[in-house]
Amino acid sequence: MSTDRQIARALFDTGVAAADPARAVRRSLAEKGLPPLAGKRVILAIGKAALAMLEGVGDLPAARVIVVTNPENARPRAGAKVFAAAHPVPDQTGLEASAAVLAAVSDLGAGDQVLALISGGGSALLPAPAPGITLADKIAVNQGLLASGAEITEMNLVRQQLSALKGGGLLRAAAPASVTALILSDVIGDDLRVIASGPTVSPIGTRADAAAILRARGLWEGLPEAVRAHLSRAEEEPPAASSAPAMADNRLIGSNAISLAAMAAQMPQAYCHARPLLGDVGDAAARVLDAGLGVHLFGGETTVVLAGDGLGGRNQELALRVALGARDAGWGEWVFLSGGTDGRDGPVDAAGGLVDQGTVARIEGAGIDPRAALARNDSYPALQAAGDLLMTGGTGTNVADLQILIRRS
Repeated sequence: MSTDRQIARALFDTGVAAADPARAVRRSLAEKGLPPLAGKRVILAIGKAALAMLEGVGDLPAARVIVVTNPENARPRAGAKVFAAAHPVPDQTGLEASAAVLAAVSDLGAGDQVLALISGGGSALLPAPAPGITLADKIAVNQGLLASGAEITEMNLVRQQLSALKGGGLLRAAAPASVTALILSDVIGDDLRVIASGPTVSPIGTRADAAAILRARGLWEGLPEAVRAHLSRAEEEPPAASSAPAMADNRLIGSNAISLAAMAAQMPQAYCHARPLLGDVGDAAARVLDAGLGVHLFGGETTVVLAGDGLGGRNQELALRVALGARDAGWGEWVFLSGGTDGRDGPVDAAGGLVDQGTVARIEGAGIDPRAALARNDSYPALQAAGDLLMTGGTGTNVADLQILIRRS
């Protein structure tokens, strides 16, 4: 491994470490604590960082502890019911986990307390279909949105309108108990309504907004009839002030921006780009290729419109696009890393890609046409052939994606 490859990987690891969930939870509880407890406490840890966040709680007593996370991060935890649910497309385990969460808070009273530990991935992990919607319906919607290139805010606005837990659903189900939510953000800009589809905050939009997004993405006509019927119904009247649940104490405890700042502190000479890499992966690659010499740090979360049936993820595709563009532009010595801080990029075991000036030649030497691979969204085998997959395993955290460009010539 070249020195610059080592530097890029070390910077990425610094960013991941800065999003350590247990440390963030401990810090938040030490700074503010929890309200006085008059009854029983329920702890819900939801998302890819669920178990790591639960570690930060320590021996805080609770009548019930439920953990819902992805299989890569799941493990037994004494005193807790742990669900290993699928991501990014929900499954039966997620449906069972949703029922367990709703049951855990359904009988709480005014003196009881919910501590919700929320991290990215919660949208898929807790499908909780609204009345009249099935798990199969939710799967169809998720698959369509993922393939369409929809951005996370669009996806989670739609998900909220099809769920009993999202968009403040958990808060409503737990009323009149008090709710404190410690939130690790995987969303650029840290809109709490978007993170895990906002189970303890207000919705992003309405049913009509969700229908408009699905129409704009060309998905509406292909949706299950139950979904179209649900989103076509009139909006429900908001509850009267006297019967509405109290607002949760929502606390942001970690984010992509915090990780970027830690990386910048590790390498002060680097240029830390304030504008995140968002939207179409091709546009993001163009921005990276516009960067000059030196070390550049980016954060963000791109989208990919699926045109083929290949294997890969947005970070792998971004890395391969940059490798091709740098070769075409005649760059000399350079390294580029793009990785998901959760350790998983799409439906594969890689976190992303770590490419350099020799990547394209190594791919072609293995008999693979890299441009054809991109055309069918097949970046994983191409990078695998080059030895350029970024492999981290499950990290236990999730604050979106981080990118490092080191360009010497």
